[in-house]
Amino acid sequence: MSTRTARRNSFWRIPPAGVFIGLIVISLTFLGLVILFSASQAMYSDPTVLLRKQLMWLVIATLAGGVSMIVNLAALRDYAFILAGGAVLLLILVLVPGIGVTVNGAQRWIDFGPMRLQVSEIGKLGLLFVMAHYLAANRRNLDRFLRGFLMPIGILCVFCGLIIIEPDFGTAFLCGAVGGLMLYLAGVRLQYLIPAAFLALSVFSVAVYLDPVRLQRITSFLDVEGNRSDSAYQLWQGILAFGAGGIQGVGLGAGRQQMSFLPEAHTDFIFAIVGEELGLFFTVGVVILFMTLFFVGVQQLKRAPDLYQYLLVMGALLFITLQALINIGVVTGCLPTKGMSLPFISYGGSNLVFMFVLTGIILNGFRSWEFPVLWGQREL
Repeated sequence: MSTRTARRNSFWRIPPAGVFIGLIVISLTFLGLVILFSASQAMYSDPTVLLRKQLMWLVIATLAGGVSMIVNLAALRDYAFILAGGAVLLLILVLVPGIGVTVNGAQRWIDFGPMRLQVSEIGKLGLLFVMAHYLAANRRNLDRFLRGFLMPIGILCVFCGLIIIEPDFGTAFLCGAVGGLMLYLAGVRLQYLIPAAFLALSVFSVAVYLDPVRLQRITSFLDVEGNRSDSAYQLWQGILAFGAGGIQGVGLGAGRQQMSFLPEAHTDFIFAIVGEELGLFFTVGVVILFMTLFFVGVQQLKRAPDLYQYLLVMGALLFITLQALINIGVVTGCLPTKGMSLPFISYGGSNLVFMFVLTGIILNGFRSWEFPVLWGQREL
């Protein structure tokens, strides 16, 4: 069989692990659509308004995910710095008055006609590609201070610094955590990483302390019941939603929290609506699905042919699962309140598209590792 014939026969094939992850993503997305439709009935006169908007974004997300699943990752590596540069440019432009759109005191969006783009999602993608490329290209110098530590840390600081200025502390923390883990997994010395982690956490803590809004969230988190009618109102209502749902839930459309009791019920706190309307089994099921996605992905990483693809897929897995972990931790009262979407479930176009792109990257890696003929001969 010729190489061309083998490539054509393998092009649309997806290995079992990829099919399994695809089914998990479809299940989570479907759950999100159902909950959004349920929430719309109490929030809007037209109960399909959120569903229709999300379906529009889902079409775009599916197309973007499909492209990222079939693109040649090895060839795309040559454009890693261009992608990162474009992402940095957008992160700078969003801070310019008249270009960036301010919502609730944060300047994180750019309007493109009828659609609004959250620029930090592009920043995450640019960070993922440039970190994977740089660390793989310098794998023989990762034990050195300048090229193995200082340079990649500098790249990470540029992205995190621009995001935190918006301000978006949660996304900056997420990017820092994913970038730091990628440095560790690539083999950067712990004697460099550990002091850097302590320094980063110290700087982050000082930034939170100097920001009255973020500081109030921390103090409210430490005494939720005492601040339940003020700064901890959202978190308190989320906890009440889980308590009202119990094991079986009150039923779809029967929840009270989306009736203006719980702010951002369809976005950041949608997990509380799942708990109230569908109960404990569904909330535990969501957690299990995200855990399964992560562990199935990690299990496949041993097949990665090179450090670049290993870090790229691992970074994509970390961005999805760590964001889910932070969101669930916030909604359940385990972490201070932070506006961060629950992947695949929360309402919001930019994050949905980004999550599908990450899923496409993961499936792309699985396919190219299962059928190497897809991308031809690669350097190891």
